[in-house]
Amino acid sequence: MALSDRIAGPGLVRRILSSLVLAPPVLVAVYFGSPWVELLLVLAAAEMAREWARLCDSGRAIPGGIVLAVGSIVAIALGSRVGAAEALAVVAATAALAFLLGLRRGRSTAEWLAAGAPVIALPCLAFLWLNLGTDDGWRISYWLLAAVWATDIGAYVVGRTVGGPRLWPRVSPGKTWSGLGGGIVAAGLVGFMTSWLIGSDRVVALITAGFVVAVISQLGDLAESAVKRRFGVKDAGKLIPGHGGLLDRVDGLIAAVPAVAVAVWAFGGDAFPWR
Repeated sequence: MALSDRIAGPGLVRRILSSLVLAPPVLVAVYFGSPWVELLLVLAAAEMAREWARLCDSGRAIPGGIVLAVGSIVAIALGSRVGAAEALAVVAATAALAFLLGLRRGRSTAEWLAAGAPVIALPCLAFLWLNLGTDDGWRISYWLLAAVWATDIGAYVVGRTVGGPRLWPRVSPGKTWSGLGGGIVAAGLVGFMTSWLIGSDRVVALITAGFVVAVISQLGDLAESAVKRRFGVKDAGKLIPGHGGLLDRVDGLIAAVPAVAVAVWAFGGDAFPWR
């Protein structure tokens, strides 16, 4: 097989097509802020809750999925209008109620269903705070999205081209150490380009931030692969034909968004590496 065919295979085409469909509404919502960011997160949370519930119970829709969706939406609304403490309390209550409802399907199902509350709601709340709770919200979000997307594409292209030892073959046979390196380099390039675009002299800090986001993003990807392996499924959903569900597309963001939110908060809320 020619090198060009190995790189530009069906997987890369599906990644590009799904990005062309999903990226524009996300970028527009982030740029215009409230209430579009909240609407985007509400729709995403509802779909992720549906997929998570079906994943936990062999593809069947169960009442716990409705609880996850409603609880996540309420948490987003409170996080936007009231405060983080109230939103986190709703997340905890959602997890408890989902666990109780899941017990009818067995303790294991109940535990995994309850885990869906923080897995879904916390990244949504973190993304909400990054956008609406900081002065540089939309810029930080653009950088973060670009870094995660670049990681995914870089890992795929380099992994397909170079190959080599597998990263975690028991969980995700297709991922390689070379792919991880490619993703890290791609995210670092996003940091470099960001410093150039905004005229920042903190180039090293932004490149390093890209490296860290790439690693965390890949860990999120592996974690979702491990969950799917646990339940014996290839994809979490069928939202994107041939490319799985929303959880399959945002697994890296689910891990990276809270980490970046914590980092921004640690820097004082608005002081990020380019300041």
